[in-house]
Amino acid sequence: MEARLNLFGNKIAGKYLRHLNAANAAVSESGLPVATQELVKVRASQINGCGFCTDMHTKEAVHAGETPQRLYLVAAWREATVFTEAERAALELTEQGTRIADAAGGVSDEAWELAAKHYDEDQLAALVALIASINAYNRLNVLIQQPAGDYRVGQFG
Repeated sequence: MEARLNLFGNKIAGKYLRHLNAANAAVSESGLPVATQELVKVRASQINGCGFCTDMHTKEAVHAGETPQRLYLVAAWREATVFTEAERAALELTEQGTRIADAAGGVSDEAWELAAKHYDEDQLAALVALIASINAYNRLNVLIQQPAGDYRVGQFG
């Protein structure tokens, strides 16, 4: 399988990715726990059907110390006992923020209030930015049918 477009070989796509990556650096420096960041990326990628991002972020999560059991259960996090209340709040916000088109009211006040109970304003800002950016990455990769399975930890620096 080959991608429809080489994101790194195309001048416009490459420039866009550099800007998106630079914007996403703010999340990395935010104090939002790395485990939460990876769980959010995995869950949004699963919802969006982005094999490339799911492959990438599960591998990055394991490399950062995440357990396989928790990664296996991300898709069924509501029924799983292995996530903290804060992680559950982040996953709920991720699902609602990723499925905006499925909900007439967008993200519910309850989901926001639950996240705000566990994260300070800077962490909430990082969480919102992270959800937005992983959805952008997912859409890029799904649109071009980026193949999945060959990602190597740290491949993009």
